[in-house]
Amino acid sequence: MRRIRFQPWDTAEPFVIDEVPVPVPGPGQLLVHTEVVGVGIGLVRMLHGRTAPEAGPGGEMVGRVAALGVGVAGFEVGDRVGGVVFEDVYARSVLAAPALVTRVPPEVTAPDALALVRGGLVALGALRAGRFERGESVLVTAAASGSGHLAVQLARALGAGRVVAAVGSPEKAGFVRGCGADEVVTYGQESWGDPVGVVLDGVGGALVQRGVDALAPHGRLVAFSAGGGAVDAGSLLGDLKSVTGFSVGRISRDRPEQIARLRAELWDLHAAGRLHPAHTALPLDRIAEAVELVEARGNLGRVLLRTG
Repeated sequence: MRRIRFQPWDTAEPFVIDEVPVPVPGPGQLLVHTEVVGVGIGLVRMLHGRTAPEAGPGGEMVGRVAALGVGVAGFEVGDRVGGVVFEDVYARSVLAAPALVTRVPPEVTAPDALALVRGGLVALGALRAGRFERGESVLVTAAASGSGHLAVQLARALGAGRVVAAVGSPEKAGFVRGCGADEVVTYGQESWGDPVGVVLDGVGGALVQRGVDALAPHGRLVAFSAGGGAVDAGSLLGDLKSVTGFSVGRISRDRPEQIARLRAELWDLHAAGRLHPAHTALPLDRIAEAVELVEARGNLGRVLLRTG
């Protein structure tokens, strides 16, 4: 099978496609023949921190179960699944933990499924963590990203009174308006318009405080980026604003039933035509282009690689 071997980032060829044996699932593992795998900012950050070859990175994938390890229950060979694996995801076949994958409805395309199994889950989970109520206004940063564009669509689908999309450049305005944004602002603007009830921040850094400043009294900001950032506690007090974090990984471990409800809601919204994931799909051997696109923040929606 084909698998990408990752070499040091400063070498001439950081990505090498090897032919390697198909892995054999051990006890408690699934072997999945992948259809698509995701490329996101997490991979870019990992690559820039790489100094020596090591096991390939993990990430999101969608494919079909090809074999079951001893002790695996609840799945059968041929099941279509999507989820996260911890390493060597950029390959035709991967080993997955049953707890980290979920069945994908047969009518959902592989690119749409990849966008929803993680990015959609983050977007909907963050919206729920912000205690969003119908009629409220919502501002989404990184609004053209894999999670962000779905957060814009979800806010609109679930009855937001006003949806503001914050993006890095004006060139993305048409895309996020097509996702349902009423207003578009760029990070460099002095004002992000009238205050909002909920901010979903997928960028981090200095934009966390900008998001807090954009909240109306009693407003809530949900941080779901790994970008960090600091908040002036004094800016929360007078207007009773709040900041909370959201992590799919943590919720999956602590409250798997909540993840199941979110996934079911996502599939229902997609089936009803309320969610339209956007994606750029490239062949596996064009991973360098995919990484460059994400690194330049030029993507509109999800970036993925076809492995078949």
